[in-house]
Amino acid sequence: MGRLNLLEIATEKLTIGCQILDHLLGGGIPCGSITEIAGESGVGKTQICLQLALCALLPPSHGGLSASSLYIHSEFPFPISRLRQLSTHLTTSHSSPLDHVLVRGVHTADELLAVLDRLPGFISRPISGLPVKLIVVDSIAAVFRSDFDNSAVDLKKRSSMFFTIAAKLKELAVLFGLAVVVTNQIVDVIDDGGESSYMRVGNYDFLRTSGRIVCPALGISWANCVNTRLFLSRSDSGIQGEGRDDRMIQVVFAPHLPKSFSFYNIQKKGTLGVIS
Repeated sequence: MGRLNLLEIATEKLTIGCQILDHLLGGGIPCGSITEIAGESGVGKTQICLQLALCALLPPSHGGLSASSLYIHSEFPFPISRLRQLSTHLTTSHSSPLDHVLVRGVHTADELLAVLDRLPGFISRPISGLPVKLIVVDSIAAVFRSDFDNSAVDLKKRSSMFFTIAAKLKELAVLFGLAVVVTNQIVDVIDDGGESSYMRVGNYDFLRTSGRIVCPALGISWANCVNTRLFLSRSDSGIQGEGRDDRMIQVVFAPHLPKSFSFYNIQKKGTLGVIS
């Protein structure tokens, strides 16, 4: 337990903009490593990433990094209207917070890799006047969607590209003390052997959302590339009301966190945890 406490103290964290969710994450998103947020479409992955991009502007005394962020998106169009709406609820000394959220669209894995190759110079000479301390890739699965098929050759090439991209992201995270956040999609798990036959994923025997058993996309090769995996899900019970939504965030695996979860909801002012 002492080693975990030392790790939490030594690692700079970025607030997620909510005390409940920060507590779940041991203080926020850690710098110097890759955090994955996986979940089905519409569950709130992008909402959290937009919120993080704005929270990076906050001073360390408020959980921020006093920094700008680079938001690399592969899902189009970029939700600029939602980012602008969230920015109106951010209390910061910066008069134009959107000027410090740098946005870059990519369509393929090769294009993403080319952007990452150019980042050391870009980060060393920030154009917004503030250092870049957060990189978001939303989403990692989308850049692999059209470039590769299921042939043995393409699957091998895809795995090699996973490791190359992950290595670049980890190198940037360590070299510049960045928080790196990637979103991932999910796929349904189909197996006739019953729940007991599903492969264990992190601290969970299986993951469930909207009544389906699922796993994050891109398989075990990509899972080995991330340091922390968070999973966003919807309950199939329809439990709502009294300020509680049916959305849940789970810590699937992390070197510094126990198995844990929290309910959350999405409001105009942001994504907020709910005390259950």
